[in-house]
Amino acid sequence: MRTKSYKQFRKRLLKDKKIKQAYENLAPEFALIEIIIRKRIEKGLTQKELAKKIGTKQSAVSRFESGTYNPSFSFLQKIANALDTRLKISLK
Repeated sequence: MRTKSYKQFRKRLLKDKKIKQAYENLAPEFALIEIIIRKRIEKGLTQKELAKKIGTKQSAVSRFESGTYNPSFSFLQKIANALDTRLKISLK
C-alpha cells in the first residue's frame, strides 16, 4: 500500500466542489484557532494555565484549539484578554 501525503490527499479532495466550498468556509475559523494557539505558546502558557486565567477548564481550551467547540464571542474575548491582545472583527 502506498502512503499519500496530506498535501496530495487534500488536493484530490478539493477537486470536489462541495468539499472545496466547505473547506473554504472553515478557513477563517481555523486561521483564528492557529493565531490563538501561536499567541498562547508565545506567552509560554499551557492550555491549563490559559484555562485558569479565563475561568474555565483545560478541556474547554483543548476543544476550542482542536476545532470541536464553537466558542461564544465572550469566550474569545476572555482568551484575547488573557493573552494581552485584542480581538478585532472585520466585515468586508
